[in-house]
Amino acid sequence: MPILLALDASSSACSAAVLCRREGADDVLVSRFELTPRAHTRRLMPMVDEVLAEAGVAPAELDALAYGRGPGSFTGLRIAAGAAQGLAFGLDRPLLGVSTLQALALGAHRRHHYRHLITALDARMGEIYAAAWQCDRGRVETLTEEAVLPPERLRLPPGHAEHDWVGVGSGWTLWEAMSAEVQAGMGLCLTEPEPAAEDMALLAADALAAGEGRPAAEVQPVYLRDRVAWQKGR
Repeated sequence: MPILLALDASSSACSAAVLCRREGADDVLVSRFELTPRAHTRRLMPMVDEVLAEAGVAPAELDALAYGRGPGSFTGLRIAAGAAQGLAFGLDRPLLGVSTLQALALGAHRRHHYRHLITALDARMGEIYAAAWQCDRGRVETLTEEAVLPPERLRLPPGHAEHDWVGVGSGWTLWEAMSAEVQAGMGLCLTEPEPAAEDMALLAADALAAGEGRPAAEVQPVYLRDRVAWQKGR
């Protein structure tokens, strides 16, 4: 029955959420979300104060913290990681990093009941961050691992071409560069949704129940582009 705080600054949006999950009762989820592309540092911690106050939760009552670990904006990821790690250290609570691409998938599933999703974020430099997911009753299953790649190299998950796919995220603004196979397989593309802390809180609560909470020092952002560069340089 955790009480969990999640925060995110991985994109143009900035958000914070408190999830109170109690046995035998509906979840209480309080959130703030703003499009603040150049004001993450100024808005993130006030948002945290706002959601804690609205939920009636003192910091000492938190069981865990979570943040959007990436992929996403390098600067934004560092802002959220620093804030979340500082809070987790100070409160001596476990920390969980949540995939921004998975959070996008859960958000689209919760709001529109889409089941087969490819989430993609614009990674700049002619590339996208992308992954494919299958969603069912609030659960998000990974179909392809997160990757950074040129949009023309994006492919539908093997063995799943028959599904009516939905694309979500800013990476789909590069639609014209994508392959004919991908374009033919997409039933709908939503370019406006951004990762949100409320979806991260739900994912983190399930991960916490599965024993995935870690000491703050062990949880690091995921940049993907650094990983690819290292692999090519070996």
